[in-house]
Amino acid sequence: MRVLVIGSGGREAAMAWACGRHGHDVTVHRTGVAPVELPDDVIRRHDLVLPGPETALAAGIADRCAALDVPCFGPGALLAKLEASKGYARDLATDLGIPGPAFARFAAGEAEAALDWWHRTGHDVVVKLDGLAGGKGVTVPADAAATRAAIVTAAAAGAFVLEQRMEGAEYSLLALCDGHRAVVFPLAQDHKRIGEGDTGPNTGGMGAYAPAPAAVQAEDLLDTFVQPLLDHLASVGTPYVGVLYAGLMVTADGPQLVEYNCRFGDPEAQTLLPLLRDDLAELALLCTRGHLHQRGEGRLLATQGAACTVVAAAPGYPDAPQLGALVTSTGFADVTTVGPAHDVPDTWLFPAGVNGDGRVTGGRVLAVTGTGPDLAAARDRAYQALGTVSFPGMHLRRDIAWRAPGAAIARYADTGVDIDEGARAVHAMRAAVESTHTPAVLGGVGSFGGVLDLGVLTGMTAPVLVASTDGVGTKVELAARLGRVRGVGADIVNHCIDDVLVQGARPLAFLDYIAAAVLQADMVAEVVTGMAEACAAAGCVLLGGETAEMPGVYAPGAFDIAGTLIGVAERHRLLPRLDVAAGDVLIGLASSGPHTNGYSFLRHLFAWFPMDAEPDGLGRPLGEALLEPHRSYLDPVGRLLDGAHGPSVKALAHITGGGFVENIPRVLPQGTDAVVRLGSWPLPPLFRLVRDLATAMSTHELYRVVNMGIGMVLVVAATEVEAVLADLGEPSWVIGEVVDAVASGHPRTPEVHLVDG
Repeated sequence: MRVLVIGSGGREAAMAWACGRHGHDVTVHRTGVAPVELPDDVIRRHDLVLPGPETALAAGIADRCAALDVPCFGPGALLAKLEASKGYARDLATDLGIPGPAFARFAAGEAEAALDWWHRTGHDVVVKLDGLAGGKGVTVPADAAATRAAIVTAAAAGAFVLEQRMEGAEYSLLALCDGHRAVVFPLAQDHKRIGEGDTGPNTGGMGAYAPAPAAVQAEDLLDTFVQPLLDHLASVGTPYVGVLYAGLMVTADGPQLVEYNCRFGDPEAQTLLPLLRDDLAELALLCTRGHLHQRGEGRLLATQGAACTVVAAAPGYPDAPQLGALVTSTGFADVTTVGPAHDVPDTWLFPAGVNGDGRVTGGRVLAVTGTGPDLAAARDRAYQALGTVSFPGMHLRRDIAWRAPGAAIARYADTGVDIDEGARAVHAMRAAVESTHTPAVLGGVGSFGGVLDLGVLTGMTAPVLVASTDGVGTKVELAARLGRVRGVGADIVNHCIDDVLVQGARPLAFLDYIAAAVLQADMVAEVVTGMAEACAAAGCVLLGGETAEMPGVYAPGAFDIAGTLIGVAERHRLLPRLDVAAGDVLIGLASSGPHTNGYSFLRHLFAWFPMDAEPDGLGRPLGEALLEPHRSYLDPVGRLLDGAHGPSVKALAHITGGGFVENIPRVLPQGTDAVVRLGSWPLPPLFRLVRDLATAMSTHELYRVVNMGIGMVLVVAATEVEAVLADLGEPSWVIGEVVDAVASGHPRTPEVHLVDG
């Protein structure tokens, strides 16, 4: 076929390439997008017209083609209002029962009415210009002052819409429609914000990937967000032909409509079209004839593998892009036309804001798409190939697809760590370990540390030794990678201090173990310095330890640390006490971060996010937040135990590996359970981010893996809660209570029930 593609960006380059790869004769009209700029004879000599930008559709290019009896894959100006007017689209979607947020429409100048609506609803809002804005007409204010400013600015610009802000992952659902039925691409995910971690102003799109992992399927979303619209428009005599793009957000209440677009997305087109096995031009022509049924019964387009697209933008984009710079590349033969990379397989460059001389002419200069059997391979190829492109001030996001790993984690075992397998290992070794015990052993396997009666310590009535051996886990990999290892030295000491503290003991001495493929003296000194600082703060002696070189066991640059801490306690003051019972209250003390547990999960979750970048709302680089040292609770809890209300503390639970779910039951007697009330303490920004990224993980699994902001739990009598909170002298929260277990007819291990409120 002779195909005419209208538009000058990366999207249109991808559309032309997708048609050309199947042998069609493709012409790209780049000089403008208004229909009046196209002479009748130019349109007539083509068999199919594919409009790219929304401006051409809103201006009536499809109507012009219809008058000339030339098939055009796109809606007329009347239906293009679905994108050209946010208010019109919201009204229609609401009438059809399509899920979406509460909203209100306002005319130009109606700032006071909009402010009043915002205040009356009591919700955070999103401010959207009603008309076309090149993907940049949406403002998501950070606070009340920013909301007021955004509303005033929008009112001065023209008609606008306020929508209740939703929370959840956003996805792009693109369907090819023939007026009555549709077929869909796999879900894609766009990256609208200019900055890594989804920070900064909205852009036209800094990258995308597909298929995007989600709890919902594209075919099911088609029934909810596309087919009802097609049925309605066909019933009123205005069948919709073209691409219908539904921007969706998967919220706690299910998928919700963000917006409709009437064309391929940019950069979604550069992502999805390389995956398409079907002939785009033939599919589009079938749609213009209402004949999609001829391609078969499948509703999901035939695609293969995965794709990741990364956009390179001009400095100053999106507000004031600097133009004119020369674009060069050692990996692509030409940066002005679509082409594959020399040395990176299955990789293509799609030019956008670059002219025939290789000079920057637009904000988004070009995009590079990598494809592969899976997303990891596609992403690696895209970044590898884009690394061969350069121009002064080139800006790109290093975190495209960063949300994908978290969306695919349903259980901790998915990241290579199986808590259940660890519990089975403890059970299997119990008999061998307990065969070495004597009557002096008061606590062993399954406790937070070993307890040994040692009545020779002077100055104590009945002293017992409490021992704890532990490690830092895969947090050391992150510390080694970022060159910040002193903190993990403090981690191992403080972890062990907390493990003996929960049994009522104070630390006496600590011994360390450090192993690596090749020992580096500076690294070892840095780690041991961290240990010494933590020991000094706790009044504990660092006696010594062991270092080991183990080439072939550890990867180059990797290391591991562990340690043993010996503490002492009066036997009559050992914890947990025997009188823990239903009605007792759980008090939570803040953690300093993830401490030393859950890092296989966390490293997987943030695998594609730069550690020196700041995700939105975190307030500091992600790597710094993840490497915050494990907190020692010796000071507040030790003072409490020694004070007037110390006997009020019946038990302590250190929230370590296994989180709330595995650790609190360790201090409860049979016949009881614990109820932990989610929302009873403020969730720190890092843990809010973890929760928002791990969209496939259940609440139970999440609170089983990481401490979610609570590192130590106290069990106290209900009558003593106020006194204990006062004695602690720091922010702490009542987070739940001990309850009677539901009768089951046989003994069982106490459980933790996570409830809202």
